[in-house]
Amino acid sequence: MKNISDIIEGYLKEVIELNDKGLVEIKRSEIADMFQCVPSQINYVINTRFTEERGYQVESKRGGGGYIRIVRIELTSITDLIDEMIGQLGNAAPQQVTEDIVFRLIDEELITKKEAKLMLSAVDRNVLSLNLPLRDEIRARIFRAMLTTLKFDMARR
Repeated sequence: MKNISDIIEGYLKEVIELNDKGLVEIKRSEIADMFQCVPSQINYVINTRFTEERGYQVESKRGGGGYIRIVRIELTSITDLIDEMIGQLGNAAPQQVTEDIVFRLIDEELITKKEAKLMLSAVDRNVLSLNLPLRDEIRARIFRAMLTTLKFDMARR
């Protein structure tokens, strides 16, 4: 059974897909009323499920006529996308960043769910049993190597 966060995420993604411009503008309170939850639940979904790493840009305007705009970032090319992901890793990557990038790779249909599980298991904090910040540095190196391999594999297709 899906939890409320999954349901809200699914709804927002569906609305974005149906919009020709690849975006949705919402009022947090209206969505909270629709799903009979607190507005902070909407914030949680937006902050965790609609990140740059997952391919979204979020803008907000506060006040009485305020809104939250979620825009799907369009692909220019697969190699540019992967280069962007490599840049997001930086020199050290927390586990959440790598998870978000993997979800984006799945959403863009660049990897399978099986490949995603393999990638995530290789960079999991339980596998990289090192102290911070070394663990995040090693994770970034391993994940950068995976993305670089994927980039060159995609370029050959």
